[in-house]
Amino acid sequence: MRRLERNRARAEEEESVFVTMTDMTISFLLIIMILLAFFATLLSDDETVPLSAYESIRQERDDLWMELARLRDKNKALRGRLSTLEEENVLLRARIDQLTAEIERLREEIAQLQVINPLEAYLSQAIDQRREILVDLRDRLLIEFPELQVVISPEQDALRFQGEGLFRSGSSRLEPRQRQIAEAMGRMLDEILTCFTLGKRAERGSDCDSGNALIEAVQIEGHTDSDGHDLNNLRLSTDRANATLLVMLDEDRTILAHENLRGQPVMSVSGYGEMRPIETNETAEGKAANRRIDLRIIMYAPSTVEEVEEVGRRLDALRTAGGSE
Repeated sequence: MRRLERNRARAEEEESVFVTMTDMTISFLLIIMILLAFFATLLSDDETVPLSAYESIRQERDDLWMELARLRDKNKALRGRLSTLEEENVLLRARIDQLTAEIERLREEIAQLQVINPLEAYLSQAIDQRREILVDLRDRLLIEFPELQVVISPEQDALRFQGEGLFRSGSSRLEPRQRQIAEAMGRMLDEILTCFTLGKRAERGSDCDSGNALIEAVQIEGHTDSDGHDLNNLRLSTDRANATLLVMLDEDRTILAHENLRGQPVMSVSGYGEMRPIETNETAEGKAANRRIDLRIIMYAPSTVEEVEEVGRRLDALRTAGGSE
């Protein structure tokens, strides 16, 4: 009997334990369900994405990955190009350095070439000044005597009075009109020579734009054509040159006061007859050109730099003295 009771008590105890565990399990599941329900309530439609939008976003992502891959390839190509350009840049810089050195060398050579040689500078200046003197004298004569046949020689060293410009054929006598021409030429020449000579009439004032150029001689040359005897032509040409100079001299003979560096009068005469033709004597026109008076200007031509410096000292002293000796 007692044994039966003990077995019943044990059975009831075991049944109580099972019921308790079952209740706990159910309670735990209930709690989980409540939590799931709670979390489900937290979800909203705003946090969900439509499938079409998702697919679109995924496509955009794939496209971006493809674009990224393309940009990476392009970047790689650009880096390769940059490397090539850097190599070319190094070569170009080296070339630039070479050219810069060459330019500097050429500049030095140019600077050496541009060093002015005083002798060459003086001779060049003298040639330019002679040309200006002849142009000035010709233009002034033509203004006063428009009919005058006067030209500058091709060598630009003389004025040429051709044909019947000063003398009739076979004559060494100046007619009244030609005498006026010679007188005007003497007056104009006297004014010009003051800036290009030394002596009592020399000036180097502000009106003289002659630099250091000096005239060595002003030569009146007589020339004839080939008609007649050689000696007669030589005499005739000399007589014409002398007649021209005598008329150019004023009463005070001031034109003879113009002197060269050696203290000699710059005015001189010469006759060449038919020995220095400028055209053929086979035509009337050629003979007319050969019958002429040349007013030749010979500039002082130093042969050394020392002589150029001497000219400068003489003219500086002339300027310091007030423009005249």
